[in-house]
Amino acid sequence: MGCAIHAAKRIVPTRRQTGRQGTTIEDCYKGRQDVRDDDISEMTRPISDLVTRSAVSIDVAATIQDAARHMHANDVSCVLIVDDTTIRGIVTDRDIRNRAAADGRPVSDAALSIASEHPITVDATATIFEVMLLMTRKRIHHLPVMRDGQVIGVITATSLMRSQYTSPVSLGNSIHRQTDLQGLVNATAQTAALQKNLASADASAYNIGHIMTAITDATTNQLLVLAHQALGPAPIPYAWAAAGSQGRSEQTAKTDQDNCLILDDAFEASRHGEYFEKLANFVCDGLNACGYVYCPGNMMASNPQWRVTLQQWKKYFERWITQPDSKALMLTCVFFDLRFIGGDAQLMKQLQETVFPMAKKNGIFLSYMAANALSHRPALSWWGGLNWSQAKKHPKSINLKHQAIVPIVDLARVYALSECVVLSNTHDRLAAANHNIPASASSAHDLRDTLAYLGKIRIQHQATQTRAGEKADNYLRQKSLSRFETIRIQHAFKTITQLQAALAHRYQTRNLT
Repeated sequence: MGCAIHAAKRIVPTRRQTGRQGTTIEDCYKGRQDVRDDDISEMTRPISDLVTRSAVSIDVAATIQDAARHMHANDVSCVLIVDDTTIRGIVTDRDIRNRAAADGRPVSDAALSIASEHPITVDATATIFEVMLLMTRKRIHHLPVMRDGQVIGVITATSLMRSQYTSPVSLGNSIHRQTDLQGLVNATAQTAALQKNLASADASAYNIGHIMTAITDATTNQLLVLAHQALGPAPIPYAWAAAGSQGRSEQTAKTDQDNCLILDDAFEASRHGEYFEKLANFVCDGLNACGYVYCPGNMMASNPQWRVTLQQWKKYFERWITQPDSKALMLTCVFFDLRFIGGDAQLMKQLQETVFPMAKKNGIFLSYMAANALSHRPALSWWGGLNWSQAKKHPKSINLKHQAIVPIVDLARVYALSECVVLSNTHDRLAAANHNIPASASSAHDLRDTLAYLGKIRIQHQATQTRAGEKADNYLRQKSLSRFETIRIQHAFKTITQLQAALAHRYQTRNLT
């Protein structure tokens, strides 16, 4: 049987919209430097939350005068020109002033003649932060919001003025303005300070993860832009996808990169291979220069193994699912966390629509995935105390990534695959697969709270290191904790072990070899 695919959030532009003169979102925020947690939370809300009224629209046959009358009657600054359910164009009050009145056009002319045709649109699930970056980068001031192919409203630059803290937006805008690699290196050097500021604002790990990942996404997309400027347009469609913490929108401080290319099945190595090799090397080398270091396991698009056609990617997943040996399990843990970044989103969608139902139907594969998830245990001793490292390099410490966060990430991945949930973020996976989590509903809620708590501990730890001029890492020192904090972390780890035990019972992992 198939399954319903739960799509991840992403902006879907239809066509480049002509830039306009005037105040940008960045100008609206100039001089505002106060930071509050509710500001940061606001950034990751869906843009649909800001839609307060339906869009005003006119028919394709409407005149300039019709457009002006509708804007006046409804007290709005723009109208959409629609043909059935298709948006043909958008006319703003600035268009009427600059393209009609100033040029002496007859008001009986078609409104479409002064419109920006086929405007960029944004999906209702896109975050406010993503929309702010898009509007500033494209220098647009009116953005139709879509849900299931239908327009639900229009967001304006003015409607975003009351929103949030500007530093992430300013950094994102700076990244999109860079015209060479050195400019990107200089711009992304601010990410550590950004994380420190967000941590100081007591932001949640979930919000920080999304904001920091959006900066990485912006860097990747700008590198793709620069690559196309240097190499020319791609000869066939492709999709650039991120894996790892970027794929899950869970980045904190800069980390190593995990990415791949999904190429259209029209790919011919003799005709197209050199282009995509250069594209992949350009972007991966650029990310490394910006501080997102090369993946130690070489899981990058620059590796020909991870730069293949859609059909080959399907074969990869089929082999991993039907022959789940240790290497296959390691690879699926990476590549089931893929998230679309740039290029043709349909290639990514087609891959997901094939492999997620395949995984859900294969109970043996899920059992092996569950067993693999249980190989990462929280740092608890056999009597229930914290198990501090005895290694010389990091004595009396706990690895917050591998001994705290990763066990939850692994649990959430199994839950998501068993429910065919095509979401990559761990918190979102836990929420979407809530009813499928073993034990009780309260246990599922406890696991999300545990993820939030441990994620925040990790953020604060890295921020403390940054403030001290140290390189951020994942090693939490015993001496940095109070007795109360130690007890809370013990409780968090016990919650993870309880859910791991329930997962082991469900999939009978003791019978796997």
